[in-house]
Order: sequence, then C-alpha cells, then structure tokens
Amino acid sequence: MITSLKQLDFSEKYSYADYLKWKFEERVELIRGYIFKMSAPARKHQAISRYITSQMGLYFDDHPCEWYYAPFDVRLPRQSEKTDKQVFTVVQPDICVICDKSKLDKRGCVGAPDLVIEILSPGNTKKEMKDKFEVYEEAGVREYWIVQSNNKNVLVYTLNEQGVFIGHRPFTEDETMHSFIFPELKINLPAVFKD
Repeated sequence: MITSLKQLDFSEKYSYADYLKWKFEERVELIRGYIFKMSAPARKHQAISRYITSQMGLYFDDHPCEWYYAPFDVRLPRQSEKTDKQVFTVVQPDICVICDKSKLDKRGCVGAPDLVIEILSPGNTKKEMKDKFEVYEEAGVREYWIVQSNNKNVLVYTLNEQGVFIGHRPFTEDETMHSFIFPELKINLPAVFKD
C-alpha cells in the first residue's frame, strides 16, 4: 500500500487503478500517466473560486446540467478505454459542468465535461496552459476557461467541429463575461477580481 507520496517514482507511468490505491493526504493529478502534485490553493485562488461558483450557482441550480468544484475527480479515458487500468489522466478541475449524466458515477466523472474552469496559481501555469489544455482538447471538453488571477482576465477556448480549441478575445477585470456554450451564464468579473 502506498501511504506516502515519497514512495512513488515520478518518472513512472501510473493508471487510475494505481491512483485509487494511494492513501496519502497530498492531492495529485495524473496527466497521461505522470504524477503532478497539487499545492493547497492560496487565499486569492479560493476567493476567485468562491465568487465564480456563487455566480454559477444562480444559473445552474435550475439547470439540467450538473456542476462541481475541486476536489472532484474527472477521468479522461482515450476513446473506448474506460477501465481503471486503461485510464491515465485524472484531473481535478477547479470547476466543471457535466450535461451528460451518464458520465457521472460515485467516484466523479468519466469523460469530458462540457465546461472546465481552471484558476491559475503560481507554480501551475505550465500545467494549466499546456498540459491540461492538451488533454482537455483531446478529450473533447466543449469550453475551457483559464482564469489568470495575476493578469485579472479570463481566457476562453471553445472546441470547433474539427476538435480543436479556438481562442476568443480575453475577458478583462472590468466587464461581465459569458459562456459561449451556455450564453445565459454571465460572470461579473469586477466581483471576481475585486481582491
């Protein structure tokens, strides 16, 4: 049994079946089988998450789609590979929305959420901007928001018919943003970035 992160070899590839056996307190994600440590979110990160989730609740509480916030496991299998031993990407997005309820099980989500929101913190920029961007695009996430707390803006990407993320103009701290796949979902960014 693995009870300490120190027992793992970060150069090895692991599956979701391995991930389920780990009994340590640290939070980790698997991206294409490789371990990425997650640090505890800073106060600013938590405040931004709280403001976004409070505004999302106004929209999604009476909506057929389900929404969740971290920690919540999202398993991103490749094509038909869905067994625990065949899944090599397990992420915990800050916020995600799932409309296809058949993707939900007692352990989280299996398959691409419709909307994923990640809030950048110092130290996770590369992971969110490159590694997660690639796995979210490959998995078929329909819309991906990257909230840049230092720059006080939100980058939004939507998946086109060819399965490629297309970037939109950034939403800045002084405006109300909207989702492209849920056009009625509005987020007041002055409140999100007021801190």
